[in-house]
Amino acid sequence: MKKRLLAWLNSPAGLRRILNLYGPYLGAGVRVRHLAKDYREAQVEMKLRWYNRNYVGTHFGGSLFAMIDPFYMLMLMNSLGRDYIVWDASADIDFIKPGRGTVKAHFVVTDAMLADIQQHTANGEKYLPTYEVNIIDEHGELVAKARKTLYIRRKA
Repeated sequence: MKKRLLAWLNSPAGLRRILNLYGPYLGAGVRVRHLAKDYREAQVEMKLRWYNRNYVGTHFGGSLFAMIDPFYMLMLMNSLGRDYIVWDASADIDFIKPGRGTVKAHFVVTDAMLADIQQHTANGEKYLPTYEVNIIDEHGELVAKARKTLYIRRKA
């Protein structure tokens, strides 16, 4: 029983459930709607609620950033495997327009991204790729654009 529970917790379904129960996400109203079985695609959303709006009644910027924060790191850790170290190195976000209603972010890890990482880390060097993610509203309009720079290195 314990092995099955641990296997489930380490699965995409388990990680999605854990993230949905994670205090900062629960408190901000962030929901992970999809995490692919191969960890190569994720969809996250956040509805506008009384507890995640700012002074002017739109999505709080910190919650917008939080909803996209860990995904490229988690997805690449699981896609690359235990031979790699993956950390968030830096991030920035541009707020384009006020977020109202439900906002969403979509993450994809492609074969080209993985090949690029493997090429740049083949000799043990660190690699600092930057990936963009857009936060869009329910009308498909851009609310914010974020960039995440990751530290990736092959373990010795």
